[in-house]
Order: sequence, then structure tokens, then C-alpha cells
Amino acid sequence: MQPVLALLAPWRSLRVVRRLGYVSLDPFVAMVAFPIIAALAGVTIGMASSIILLPAAVGTAWLASVTARGFGRVERSRAAALLDVAVADPHPPLHGSWWQRLLQRFTTASRWKELLYFGVHLITSSIAFSLVISLWSGSIALLVLPLVRPALPADTARFWLFDITTTPGALGAAAVGAVGVVVAAPWATVAISSLLGRLVRGLLGPGAEVAYEAQVQQLQASRSAAVDAAEAERRRIERDLHDGAQQRLVALAMDLGMAQERFDSDPEGARALVAEAHQEAKAALGELRDLVRGFQPAILGDRGLDAALSPVIARLPLPVHLDVRVDHRPPAAVESAAYFIAVEALTNVAKHAQATRATVTIESAGGRLAIAVTDDGRGGADPQRGTGLAGLQERVQGLGGRFQLVSPAGGPTSLFVELPCAS
Repeated sequence: MQPVLALLAPWRSLRVVRRLGYVSLDPFVAMVAFPIIAALAGVTIGMASSIILLPAAVGTAWLASVTARGFGRVERSRAAALLDVAVADPHPPLHGSWWQRLLQRFTTASRWKELLYFGVHLITSSIAFSLVISLWSGSIALLVLPLVRPALPADTARFWLFDITTTPGALGAAAVGAVGVVVAAPWATVAISSLLGRLVRGLLGPGAEVAYEAQVQQLQASRSAAVDAAEAERRRIERDLHDGAQQRLVALAMDLGMAQERFDSDPEGARALVAEAHQEAKAALGELRDLVRGFQPAILGDRGLDAALSPVIARLPLPVHLDVRVDHRPPAAVESAAYFIAVEALTNVAKHAQATRATVTIESAGGRLAIAVTDDGRGGADPQRGTGLAGLQERVQGLGGRFQLVSPAGGPTSLFVELPCAS
């Protein structure tokens, strides 16, 4: 069963449909972009040979650069939407005087790579389109051959170097066509579109140095966010201990001390003080219990997220649907972070959202752990206004994850978090 599922992998989430759309659209985009950019480049070269027309040549060169960048944005957007290839803008911001900015347009390596991309794009897209469409159309033609063969001249179907004249032959060709439609054509589409995605990333994306610098900056930001989150957590624990349990224990010690002094002279007063100390002790235990909930429960390490979150949800004042679909347990740090994110999000829902129901979905896919918390409350949640969301966002960024909050006024509110969980 597993090998069959592996063969059908391109059909999952309709990935092959999106990639087929990319390959099918690619030559038409190239046929629009290439003539415009090539014409502007040709006019620039032609006018640059004359000193009189040199200012006009500079203008057309600037226009070619701007046009190429516009088409580059289109290509990066298409790659992200249809190929799941995220390509950052490789061009550094222009600075200085107008003359310096103009000069930077003609001396930046990323802009010349962009022009090179559109120079070869028409060829690569045409080849890819021809291969993919030929394979799909040929497979479909073989698949329907038993139906259309009787309508062909002399009941004969001609394919390249061979003819199909019999019903068994047509059925065999249909079987080959079925394999082509279900397996061969989808995998070829994925492979060829992946090559086109590499071309986009190589010529329209940042170079190795820029990508390395961006990665360093991201790591520095993640480290800073992790430090800030840890410091905020430490301050929260310190504040909760000082304002709650510590004060209770101080009062408890004072009551017991006064009771000890009154045992002989005022037994009834001592008994009342002991009773009061007993209440203080129970209150202190309750506050410590609430504080400990901020730490990882033992059940999380033993039985995972589903078992750890179920008792938390049972204590909430609104119904919550929990759906955990995790094939393999993530690393302990990621699992712990996912637990705290879900608990903090649900706490915010219970305290601030005025919701009647909520949903928590946790799913692992592609080396990432996705967490979604939604509610039907009043909306308007904003990390900048507190409510614990700012600390939650810092925790996610500290782990190199993605944080997205959608909460329009009037609701509903949806929180989406992705954490890297590759072991």
C-alpha cells in the first residue's frame, strides 16, 4: 500500500494541478515579457552608439530595468503561489542622488541576472511546455483510444512508428495511457516544474551572500526574541510569586507565630489564628497550583499534546474542539512550545474574546508543526495591546516559527502558528 501511495504523491493537495498550471502559463508570460524587454534593450544598444541619443539610451535602459523588475515580481509571485517556491526580492534598496540611484540600476548583479532570466525564459518555458503537454496529451489519447478507434479511417490509430488496428492492442494502449495519466505525466510535471523553480530561485532570487546575510539577521532576531521571551517569563513567575504565594506564606507565618504566643493565655484566640492560617495555607497552595500550570505538565512528556491539552480544555468555561493529527511526536522543545501556545491562546479566548466556542487544530506536515486556534468571539485581538499575544509571538519567533493573527472587529479570530520540528 505504501509504494502505491508514494506513486500517487503528486496528486496529494492537487500539487500536480498547480504545477501543471504553472508550466502551461509559463510560455505565454515569456511571450509577453521577452519582446518588451528585448525591444527596450535593442533600442538602448542602438541609441547608445550615438552621443546625441545617449540621454535617450539611458532613459530606455532605465525603462528596461524597471520593466524587468516588474516582470520579475510577477514570476516570483507565480513561483510562490503555484510551485511553493518562496523567492525573496534580490535587489538592494537604491540610495543616494538620482544619478547614483540610476548608476546602481546598471551595476547591481541581481538586475543583470534578472535580465538574463528573461533572455532564456522563452526557451526554457517553451521546452518545458512542449514536454509536459505532449506527455499529458499523448497519455490521454492512448487512454481514450478504445473509444475513438472505430471512428478512425480503416479502424487504425497511427502513433509514430506503429499502428494499432485491433481491440486488444487498443486496450493495451489504454492501459499504458492510464499509467501515463496517473503516474508518469504527474511525476514529469513535478520534475520539470521543479527545474523551472530552480531557475527562478537562481536568477530571480538573492545570491548566496545576500541569503546568508538574511539568514544571519533572522537568527539574530530569533535569538533576541527567545531571550526576551525567557526574560518576560522569568518576570511573570517572579511577580506571581511575590504578589501571590509569597504574601500568603508571610501571612501564614505571622498567624502561626501569634497563635503560638496565645496558646497559654488565649486558647480560643490561638485556635482562630490557626484556622485563619489554615485558610491562608490552602489559598497559597491554590496560587502555587495555578502558577505551576505555567510549567510543562508531566503528562505532556509521557503521552503528548492530545493528552496534555485535554484537561486544560475541560477546565475552560466554553466548549473547545481539539483535533491533534501528529504522526510522529516532535522534539521536546517544540512540543512544549506548542502546548504553551495553545494554552495561552485558549486563556486569551476565555478571558477576552466573549466566545461561545473555539477550535484547536495541531497538525504536523513537511517538517513543521502547524497550530490553529479559532473562536467565534468579538475579535479585535492585537499583540500590540497586550493580552499575552506579544509574549506568545516572541516565543514563536524565538523558535524560528511563523505567527499570524487574523482578528477583525466583530470576529471571528484565527491564530495560525508554524514551528519547525525537523528532528
